[in-house]
Amino acid sequence: MVETRKVQVTGGSTYTVSIPKDWATDNGVSAGSEVAFYPEGDSLFMTPRTDEDRTEGTLDVGDLVGEELIRAVMTMYVSGFDIIALESARITTEQRRTIRTATQSLVGLEVLEETRDRVVIRDLLDSSELSINNAVTRMRLIALSMLEDAVTALVDLDADLARDVIQRDDDVDRLWMVVSRIFRATLRSPRAAEELGVTREVCFDYQSAARQLERIADHATKIAHLSLNFDEEIPEDVAEALSELHDDAAAVTDVAMDALFIDGSEEATHRANEARESVQDIDSHARSIDELLRDLDPTRAQLLGLVVDSLSRSADYGGNIAETALQKAAPTP
Repeated sequence: MVETRKVQVTGGSTYTVSIPKDWATDNGVSAGSEVAFYPEGDSLFMTPRTDEDRTEGTLDVGDLVGEELIRAVMTMYVSGFDIIALESARITTEQRRTIRTATQSLVGLEVLEETRDRVVIRDLLDSSELSINNAVTRMRLIALSMLEDAVTALVDLDADLARDVIQRDDDVDRLWMVVSRIFRATLRSPRAAEELGVTREVCFDYQSAARQLERIADHATKIAHLSLNFDEEIPEDVAEALSELHDDAAAVTDVAMDALFIDGSEEATHRANEARESVQDIDSHARSIDELLRDLDPTRAQLLGLVVDSLSRSADYGGNIAETALQKAAPTP
Protein backbone atom coordinates (compact mmCIF):
# COMPACT_ATOMS: atom_id res chain seq x y z
CA MET A 1 0.00 0.00 0.00
CA VAL A 2 1.45 3.33 -1.07
CA GLU A 3 1.97 5.93 1.63
CA THR A 4 2.77 9.55 0.89
CA ARG A 5 4.68 12.09 2.96
CA LYS A 6 5.25 15.81 2.60
CA VAL A 7 8.81 17.03 2.35
CA GLN A 8 9.61 19.69 4.93
CA VAL A 9 12.49 22.08 5.39
CA THR A 10 14.30 22.34 8.72
CA GLY A 11 17.06 24.74 9.61
CA GLY A 12 16.42 26.67 6.44
CA SER A 13 18.34 24.29 4.14
CA THR A 14 17.74 20.67 5.17
CA TYR A 15 14.94 18.65 3.59
CA THR A 16 13.31 16.09 5.87
CA VAL A 17 10.59 13.48 5.46
CA SER A 18 9.11 11.02 7.96
CA ILE A 19 9.13 7.26 7.37
CA PRO A 20 6.20 4.87 7.98
CA LYS A 21 6.17 3.54 11.55
CA ASP A 22 5.20 0.00 10.52
CA TRP A 23 8.13 -0.22 8.12
CA ALA A 24 10.51 1.14 10.76
CA THR A 25 9.29 -1.40 13.32
CA ASP A 26 9.51 -4.32 10.91
CA ASN A 27 13.09 -3.40 9.98
CA GLY A 28 14.38 -2.56 13.44
CA VAL A 29 14.67 1.17 12.80
CA SER A 30 14.23 3.44 15.81
CA ALA A 31 15.48 6.78 17.13
CA GLY A 32 19.24 6.94 16.60
CA SER A 33 19.32 4.22 13.91
CA GLU A 34 21.30 4.87 10.76
CA VAL A 35 19.84 4.36 7.30
CA ALA A 36 21.56 4.40 3.92
CA PHE A 37 20.31 6.22 0.81
CA TYR A 38 21.04 5.05 -2.73
CA PRO A 39 20.14 7.46 -5.55
CA GLU A 40 19.17 5.78 -8.84
CA GLY A 41 17.95 8.13 -11.54
CA ASP A 42 14.85 9.88 -10.26
CA SER A 43 14.46 7.35 -7.41
CA LEU A 44 16.00 7.27 -3.97
CA PHE A 45 16.23 3.93 -2.16
CA MET A 46 16.58 3.76 1.60
CA THR A 47 17.71 0.72 3.60
CA PRO A 48 18.61 0.19 7.27
CA ARG A 49 22.33 0.13 8.07
CA THR A 50 23.44 -3.06 9.78
CA ASP A 51 26.81 -4.24 11.09
CA GLU A 52 26.22 -7.79 9.85
CA ASP A 53 26.53 -8.09 6.09
CA ARG A 54 26.38 -11.89 5.95
CA THR A 55 22.93 -13.39 5.47
CA GLU A 56 22.16 -16.74 7.08
CA GLY A 57 19.57 -19.30 6.04
CA THR A 58 18.49 -22.62 7.53
CA LEU A 59 17.01 -25.53 5.60
CA ASP A 60 15.57 -28.75 7.01
CA VAL A 61 16.88 -31.37 4.55
CA GLY A 62 14.76 -34.14 6.12
CA ASP A 63 14.50 -36.99 3.61
CA LEU A 64 15.99 -35.03 0.71
CA VAL A 65 18.53 -37.10 -1.21
CA GLY A 66 20.31 -37.07 -4.55
CA GLU A 67 19.24 -34.48 -7.09
CA GLU A 68 16.55 -33.02 -4.80
CA LEU A 69 19.15 -32.22 -2.14
CA ILE A 70 21.56 -30.77 -4.71
CA ARG A 71 18.82 -28.53 -6.08
CA ALA A 72 17.89 -27.42 -2.56
CA VAL A 73 21.48 -26.33 -1.85
CA MET A 74 21.69 -24.57 -5.20
CA THR A 75 18.43 -22.74 -4.53
CA MET A 76 19.72 -21.45 -1.19
CA TYR A 77 22.94 -20.34 -2.92
CA VAL A 78 21.19 -18.52 -5.77
CA SER A 79 18.78 -16.93 -3.29
CA GLY A 80 21.79 -15.12 -1.83
CA PHE A 81 22.47 -16.76 1.54
CA ASP A 82 26.12 -16.40 2.57
CA ILE A 83 25.82 -19.00 5.32
CA ILE A 84 23.63 -22.05 4.70
CA ALA A 85 22.78 -24.35 7.61
CA LEU A 86 21.41 -27.74 6.55
CA GLU A 87 19.69 -29.50 9.43
CA SER A 88 17.94 -32.79 10.13
CA ALA A 89 17.35 -35.15 13.04
CA ARG A 90 20.25 -37.12 11.60
CA ILE A 91 22.15 -36.29 8.42
CA THR A 92 23.08 -39.54 6.70
CA THR A 93 26.41 -40.36 5.11
CA GLU A 94 24.75 -40.29 1.69
CA GLN A 95 23.35 -36.82 2.36
CA ARG A 96 26.79 -35.56 3.46
CA ARG A 97 28.32 -36.91 0.27
CA THR A 98 25.63 -35.21 -1.80
CA ILE A 99 26.08 -31.91 0.06
CA ARG A 100 29.82 -31.99 -0.70
CA THR A 101 29.05 -32.64 -4.37
CA ALA A 102 26.67 -29.68 -4.45
CA THR A 103 29.22 -27.48 -2.66
CA GLN A 104 31.95 -28.34 -5.16
CA SER A 105 29.65 -27.49 -8.07
CA LEU A 106 29.13 -23.91 -6.85
CA VAL A 107 31.65 -21.07 -6.88
CA GLY A 108 32.98 -19.92 -3.51
CA LEU A 109 31.23 -22.43 -1.22
CA GLU A 110 33.00 -24.44 1.45
CA VAL A 111 31.79 -26.71 4.26
CA LEU A 112 32.43 -24.80 7.48
CA GLU A 113 31.00 -27.11 10.14
CA GLU A 114 29.69 -30.68 10.39
CA THR A 115 27.87 -32.34 13.27
CA ARG A 116 25.49 -35.28 13.56
CA ASP A 117 22.43 -33.18 12.75
CA ARG A 118 23.85 -30.12 11.00
CA VAL A 119 26.11 -29.12 8.10
CA VAL A 120 27.03 -25.46 7.67
CA ILE A 121 28.21 -24.13 4.31
CA ARG A 122 29.69 -20.67 3.87
CA ASP A 123 30.32 -18.51 0.83
CA LEU A 124 33.93 -17.36 1.04
CA LEU A 125 33.74 -14.86 -1.83
CA ASP A 126 33.54 -11.14 -1.18
CA SER A 127 30.45 -10.04 -3.08
CA SER A 128 32.01 -6.65 -3.74
CA GLU A 129 34.78 -8.38 -5.72
CA LEU A 130 32.37 -10.25 -8.01
CA SER A 131 31.84 -8.95 -11.54
CA ILE A 132 28.76 -9.96 -13.48
CA ASN A 133 30.41 -8.60 -16.62
CA ASN A 134 33.40 -10.92 -16.18
CA ALA A 135 31.17 -13.90 -15.40
CA VAL A 136 29.06 -13.40 -18.52
CA THR A 137 32.16 -12.83 -20.66
CA ARG A 138 33.61 -16.08 -19.36
CA MET A 139 30.35 -17.88 -20.13
CA ARG A 140 30.49 -16.52 -23.67
CA LEU A 141 34.00 -17.84 -24.26
CA ILE A 142 33.32 -21.28 -22.82
CA ALA A 143 29.93 -21.80 -24.46
CA LEU A 144 31.12 -20.82 -27.93
CA SER A 145 34.30 -22.89 -27.64
CA MET A 146 32.15 -25.84 -26.56
CA LEU A 147 29.92 -25.43 -29.61
CA GLU A 148 32.92 -25.30 -31.96
CA ASP A 149 34.63 -28.28 -30.36
CA ALA A 150 31.42 -30.32 -30.35
CA VAL A 151 31.08 -29.95 -34.13
CA THR A 152 34.79 -30.71 -34.57
CA ALA A 153 34.41 -33.84 -32.43
CA LEU A 154 31.54 -34.96 -34.65
CA VAL A 155 33.33 -34.32 -37.94
CA ASP A 156 36.66 -35.83 -36.77
CA LEU A 157 35.10 -38.63 -34.68
CA ASP A 158 37.15 -37.37 -31.71
CA ALA A 159 35.59 -39.05 -28.65
CA ASP A 160 38.08 -37.50 -26.23
CA LEU A 161 37.21 -34.00 -27.42
CA ALA A 162 33.49 -34.79 -27.15
CA ARG A 163 33.90 -35.91 -23.53
CA ASP A 164 35.89 -32.75 -22.79
CA VAL A 165 33.01 -30.65 -24.13
CA ILE A 166 30.59 -32.53 -21.88
CA GLN A 167 32.77 -31.83 -18.84
CA ARG A 168 33.03 -28.12 -19.64
CA ASP A 169 29.26 -27.79 -19.30
CA ASP A 170 29.78 -27.87 -15.52
CA ASP A 171 31.92 -24.72 -15.77
CA VAL A 172 29.13 -22.88 -17.59
CA ASP A 173 26.56 -24.07 -15.05
CA ARG A 174 28.71 -22.79 -12.17
CA LEU A 175 29.02 -19.38 -13.80
CA TRP A 176 25.27 -19.32 -14.50
CA MET A 177 24.63 -19.86 -10.80
CA VAL A 178 27.00 -17.01 -9.94
CA VAL A 179 25.25 -14.65 -12.36
CA SER A 180 21.84 -15.62 -10.98
CA ARG A 181 23.05 -15.07 -7.42
CA ILE A 182 24.44 -11.63 -8.26
CA PHE A 183 21.26 -10.64 -10.10
CA ARG A 184 18.98 -11.65 -7.22
CA ALA A 185 21.24 -9.74 -4.82
CA THR A 186 20.68 -6.53 -6.81
CA LEU A 187 16.93 -7.08 -6.61
CA ARG A 188 17.09 -7.29 -2.83
CA SER A 189 19.54 -4.52 -2.09
CA PRO A 190 20.49 -1.26 -3.86
CA ARG A 191 23.86 -1.63 -2.14
CA ALA A 192 24.63 -4.75 -4.21
CA ALA A 193 24.08 -2.86 -7.47
CA GLU A 194 26.24 0.00 -6.24
CA GLU A 195 29.10 -2.39 -5.40
CA LEU A 196 28.84 -3.98 -8.84
CA GLY A 197 29.01 -0.60 -10.54
CA VAL A 198 26.05 -1.37 -12.83
CA THR A 199 22.38 -0.51 -12.64
CA ARG A 200 19.80 -3.16 -11.89
CA GLU A 201 18.44 -2.84 -15.43
CA VAL A 202 21.86 -3.65 -16.91
CA CYS A 203 22.28 -6.47 -14.43
CA PHE A 204 18.97 -7.90 -15.66
CA ASP A 205 20.20 -7.66 -19.27
CA TYR A 206 23.38 -9.56 -18.39
CA GLN A 207 21.40 -12.22 -16.55
CA SER A 208 19.09 -12.64 -19.54
CA ALA A 209 22.07 -13.06 -21.88
CA ALA A 210 23.71 -15.52 -19.50
CA ARG A 211 20.59 -17.68 -19.62
CA GLN A 212 20.88 -17.89 -23.41
CA LEU A 213 24.59 -18.75 -23.19
CA GLU A 214 23.80 -21.53 -20.71
CA ARG A 215 21.33 -22.98 -23.22
CA ILE A 216 23.91 -22.79 -26.02
CA ALA A 217 26.30 -24.76 -23.81
CA ASP A 218 23.56 -27.34 -23.24
CA HIS A 219 23.15 -27.79 -27.00
CA ALA A 220 26.92 -28.08 -27.44
CA THR A 221 26.82 -30.84 -24.83
CA LYS A 222 23.96 -32.50 -26.71
CA ILE A 223 25.96 -32.45 -29.95
CA ALA A 224 28.96 -33.92 -28.12
CA HIS A 225 26.81 -36.75 -26.79
CA LEU A 226 25.38 -37.37 -30.28
CA SER A 227 28.88 -37.52 -31.79
CA LEU A 228 29.70 -40.50 -29.57
CA ASN A 229 27.08 -42.52 -31.49
CA PHE A 230 29.04 -42.30 -34.76
CA ASP A 231 31.68 -44.87 -35.63
CA GLU A 232 31.99 -43.92 -39.30
CA GLU A 233 32.82 -40.53 -40.75
CA ILE A 234 29.90 -38.50 -42.02
CA PRO A 235 29.86 -37.55 -45.74
CA GLU A 236 32.21 -34.72 -46.62
CA ASP A 237 29.46 -32.48 -48.03
CA VAL A 238 27.40 -32.89 -44.85
CA ALA A 239 30.45 -32.25 -42.65
CA GLU A 240 31.26 -29.07 -44.58
CA ALA A 241 27.66 -27.88 -44.39
CA LEU A 242 27.51 -28.49 -40.62
CA SER A 243 30.78 -26.59 -40.10
CA GLU A 244 29.42 -23.65 -42.09
CA LEU A 245 26.16 -23.73 -40.15
CA HIS A 246 28.15 -23.68 -36.90
CA ASP A 247 30.20 -20.70 -38.06
CA ASP A 248 27.05 -18.76 -38.90
CA ALA A 249 25.33 -19.68 -35.62
CA ALA A 250 28.38 -18.76 -33.53
CA ALA A 251 28.70 -15.45 -35.40
CA VAL A 252 25.14 -14.50 -34.39
CA THR A 253 25.97 -14.91 -30.72
CA ASP A 254 29.34 -13.17 -31.06
CA VAL A 255 27.83 -10.11 -32.75
CA ALA A 256 24.92 -10.05 -30.29
CA MET A 257 27.26 -10.18 -27.29
CA ASP A 258 29.37 -7.39 -28.77
CA ALA A 259 26.19 -5.33 -29.09
CA LEU A 260 25.29 -6.07 -25.47
CA PHE A 261 28.62 -4.82 -24.14
CA ILE A 262 28.88 -1.71 -26.33
CA ASP A 263 28.10 1.55 -24.56
CA GLY A 264 27.17 3.55 -27.65
CA SER A 265 23.48 3.02 -28.38
CA GLU A 266 23.74 3.64 -32.14
CA GLU A 267 26.50 1.07 -32.71
CA ALA A 268 24.86 -1.40 -30.31
CA THR A 269 21.56 -1.13 -32.18
CA HIS A 270 23.28 -1.62 -35.54
CA ARG A 271 25.07 -4.79 -34.41
CA ALA A 272 22.04 -6.20 -32.62
CA ASN A 273 19.91 -5.79 -35.75
CA GLU A 274 22.68 -7.40 -37.80
CA ALA A 275 22.60 -10.45 -35.51
CA ARG A 276 18.79 -10.68 -35.62
CA GLU A 277 18.71 -10.57 -39.42
CA SER A 278 21.34 -13.32 -39.64
CA VAL A 279 19.06 -15.76 -37.83
CA GLN A 280 16.69 -15.86 -40.81
CA ASP A 281 19.55 -16.87 -43.15
CA ILE A 282 20.50 -19.66 -40.75
CA ASP A 283 16.99 -21.12 -40.87
CA SER A 284 17.27 -21.34 -44.66
CA HIS A 285 20.74 -22.88 -44.35
CA ALA A 286 19.45 -25.51 -41.92
CA ARG A 287 16.69 -26.53 -44.32
CA SER A 288 19.23 -27.06 -47.10
CA ILE A 289 21.19 -29.44 -44.86
CA ASP A 290 18.03 -31.38 -44.14
CA GLU A 291 17.81 -32.01 -47.89
CA LEU A 292 21.32 -33.51 -47.83
CA LEU A 293 20.38 -35.85 -45.00
CA ARG A 294 17.56 -37.48 -46.97
CA ASP A 295 20.06 -39.62 -48.89
CA LEU A 296 21.63 -41.06 -45.72
CA ASP A 297 20.78 -44.06 -43.60
CA PRO A 298 17.66 -43.15 -41.57
CA THR A 299 19.39 -43.62 -38.20
CA ARG A 300 22.38 -41.45 -39.12
CA ALA A 301 20.08 -38.91 -40.75
CA GLN A 302 18.01 -38.65 -37.59
CA LEU A 303 21.08 -38.10 -35.40
CA LEU A 304 22.50 -35.49 -37.76
CA GLY A 305 19.08 -33.83 -37.90
CA LEU A 306 19.29 -33.37 -34.16
CA VAL A 307 22.72 -31.74 -34.61
CA VAL A 308 21.26 -29.33 -37.17
CA ASP A 309 18.43 -28.54 -34.78
CA SER A 310 20.85 -27.79 -31.92
CA LEU A 311 22.91 -25.46 -34.12
CA SER A 312 19.76 -23.68 -35.30
CA ARG A 313 18.52 -23.30 -31.74
CA SER A 314 21.91 -21.93 -30.69
CA ALA A 315 21.52 -19.26 -33.36
CA ASP A 316 18.03 -18.49 -32.03
CA TYR A 317 19.49 -18.01 -28.54
CA GLY A 318 22.02 -15.61 -30.05
CA GLY A 319 19.05 -13.78 -31.57
CA ASN A 320 17.50 -13.55 -28.11
CA ILE A 321 20.70 -11.94 -26.84
CA ALA A 322 20.43 -9.45 -29.71
CA GLU A 323 16.89 -8.60 -28.57
CA THR A 324 18.24 -7.95 -25.08
CA ALA A 325 21.00 -5.76 -26.52
CA LEU A 326 18.38 -3.71 -28.38
CA GLN A 327 16.41 -3.20 -25.16
CA LYS A 328 19.58 -2.16 -23.34
CA ALA A 329 20.46 0.33 -26.08
CA ALA A 330 16.97 1.84 -26.23
CA PRO A 331 16.30 5.20 -24.52
CA THR A 332 15.03 4.87 -20.95
CA PRO A 333 11.70 6.50 -20.04
